[in-house]
Amino acid sequence: MAVKAMGWAHSFPVSAGVRAGRAWTRRRLEPLPWAASDPDTVDSIVLAVSELVTNAHLHAHSDAHLVLTWDGDCLHVSVHDDDPTLPRHREPEPGEVSGRGVSIVRKLADDVQMKCQRHGKTVMACFRPEPPETGDGAGARTV
Repeated sequence: MAVKAMGWAHSFPVSAGVRAGRAWTRRRLEPLPWAASDPDTVDSIVLAVSELVTNAHLHAHSDAHLVLTWDGDCLHVSVHDDDPTLPRHREPEPGEVSGRGVSIVRKLADDVQMKCQRHGKTVMACFRPEPPETGDGAGARTV
């Protein structure tokens, strides 16, 4: 039987989670078949993780529970925190250092969803990487 998906999970404490989350994510992505040929998607995923973990720490005052799942089509990033309040869209003033995280994730990801739960919320983002080149052009994706 073929494996349908693979995934990883880790919790990052408020005290030191953002940098650790970025490094942990980059290490999990390295062995995936598209990671070397699509470094832009890897960078986008790492930036999205950074923004979502930061939001969990800064706004929810919560540890961030990160789950990465690769299903062969989409790399799913899910970050859960203890605050059930969904992020709201804002237009920060120039010079403000906060208020852009979810907008950044929306621009980077192919899809973003948010879900309130009994004990907090989960923000999920899907990233569809370019397939690795096969040498015959079959791996090329048209947009």
